[in-house]
Amino acid sequence: MSDAALLALKGVTAIRGGRALFEKLDLVLLPGEATVVAGPNGVGKSSLLRVAAGLLRPAAGEVTGARAALADENLALDPRQTLGEALGFWAKLDGGNAAPAMDAMGLSRLSDIPVRMLSTGQRKRAALARVIASGAPLWLLDEPANGLDSDGQERLVAAMTAHRAGGGAILAATHQPFGLGQAHEIWLG
Repeated sequence: MSDAALLALKGVTAIRGGRALFEKLDLVLLPGEATVVAGPNGVGKSSLLRVAAGLLRPAAGEVTGARAALADENLALDPRQTLGEALGFWAKLDGGNAAPAMDAMGLSRLSDIPVRMLSTGQRKRAALARVIASGAPLWLLDEPANGLDSDGQERLVAAMTAHRAGGGAILAATHQPFGLGQAHEIWLG
């Protein structure tokens, strides 16, 4: 891995259910860069993010990288806690700050609402706020615009722009354009 790289995959192969999703994949993400992973359903986009996060072991190849935060279909917030408490727990654990992340995603007014009461769009915003609050230099975003209204999408674009301008990198899997700006693209499938 290059000294400055926030993520490096070298010859990575992922196998799920006995079939290869992708083979010998190489990728390097430097500070300020973004890569979009595109392709039809079931080709391994989400699996690639899980490999980059260290949650799925590659069948072959090498993965190195900076600390990463993943936003996928799993909210990873305690439904019994208020949104403020749940995001605060993760922010404290990660050494980040929940309040600015909640502001960034327009969630401050929902701080006292139990996580279980959040709508689909609010849950998506909360997952993104958790990533923002982590302070991780590498963001792994799986279908980040799904469930977001136009305000949520604008807030996502602003957060991604600020993250990249601050030296962070983004690896995103998506079926739809969502305002990532200049980004490399990997097509799977």
